[in-house]
Amino acid sequence: MNKVAEVIIYFWIMKILATTLGETAGDFISMSLGLGYYVAFAVTFSILTIILFIQIKADHYRPPLYWTAIIATTTAGTEVSDLMDRSLGLGYAVGSLLLIAGLLTILTIWYFRERDLSVYPILKKDTETMYWLAIVFSNSLGTAFGDFITSNLGRSYIQGAFITASVIAVVIALHYLTKLNDILLFWIAFIFTRPFGATFGDFLTKPVNTGGLNLPRGYASLITLILLIMILFFSMRRRNRKHTSGQKL
Repeated sequence: MNKVAEVIIYFWIMKILATTLGETAGDFISMSLGLGYYVAFAVTFSILTIILFIQIKADHYRPPLYWTAIIATTTAGTEVSDLMDRSLGLGYAVGSLLLIAGLLTILTIWYFRERDLSVYPILKKDTETMYWLAIVFSNSLGTAFGDFITSNLGRSYIQGAFITASVIAVVIALHYLTKLNDILLFWIAFIFTRPFGATFGDFLTKPVNTGGLNLPRGYASLITLILLIMILFFSMRRRNRKHTSGQKL
């Protein structure tokens, strides 16, 4: 039985909200709680491992569990990006290159094992494991790239969001106007929705003198979580209505 979310409009809305939540929650753990990047990394990856274990062990797609796993990967991605830059001193550019190499390695192994990189439906547990590893690398890469835009290129958070939104718009146009491979376009969109949501999260929480609104990270995380739950509720209602209609037919 299928284990992952269908890639429709609700998927992308929730993905962006999840990335915003992952950015604000990650900064809340490492900065607001004062745990530091090493401890925050250990905490978030421990939680991520537990959630992914439960998700992969599940026998079918459970929306709340799936999106909890997505949020956990985006939060972990925030910690990975900050750890590589601020604790290990690699910088966002080098960190992004390392994460690109990691993602390409995962996708290559996935392809040679399955001869297919389709992201829906996913039925086998070993395929789902590759799926989640690719997502962890993608979200970490998206975070590092977003931080590179604002920190290294000196763009504001709104400008960073505009740059990544432009890339997403190009991907959408390529999807509808060309015959480019949908799997390739999916992963490009998946990567770039991460910095889009992350830069918006930074815009909400960073100090005013750096271009942010200086909202408390806890409040910003809570607001984003509420919005995500609302969209998840409507998507589940749509899915249930669709399933009921199919049974009647």
